Amino acid sequence: MSEKGWALWITGLPSSGKSTLAREVLQRLSELGIRAQILESDELRRVLTPQATYTEEERDRFYEAMIYIGHLLVENSVNVIFDATANKRRYREEARRKIGRFLEVYAKCPLSICLARDAKGIYKAAKGGRASTVPGIQVPYEEPENPEVIVETDRTKPEEGAKVIVEALFSKGFIKRGS
Repeated sequence: MSEKGWALWITGLPSSGKSTLAREVLQRLSELGIRAQILESDELRRVLTPQATYTEEERDRFYEAMIYIGHLLVENSVNVIFDATANKRRYREEARRKIGRFLEVYAKCPLSICLARDAKGIYKAAKGGRASTVPGIQVPYEEPENPEVIVETDRTKPEEGAKVIVEALFSKGFIKRGS
């Protein structure tokens, strides 16, 4: 039987650079001949909760499903990159508990920079009253307590952040040199 996969969860505020980091990590892994699948929360939400309300109950169900999908993939030798805010620590800790071979990456970025970036218009919607549960604004974002990697995305180029993340995968033994 082949070795199980691993999971890497990139968390951070909306517009902190999670998706950019995820794509850079995927590119770097691909250059090393290592395959992985990105589970991006916005894409998965379109399937699981197409009329998303972002209530606490809906978020709980959504992250439970996302973790379950990631767990199934890892159990079947697929490496997974979670690209999701997961505003509560317990979501990420549940993934760590269920998956085992797990690495948490904190895309750390000041809220002021995220507000300025606002890539998807999430903060604008919150300010305009069209969104009421935006992490970091109307609901808390619980920063990771002990992430394996912190990438300060306001100071670090995505390529450099990806390099640090891939090195952490090497040091954890999730990937091998010359793989």
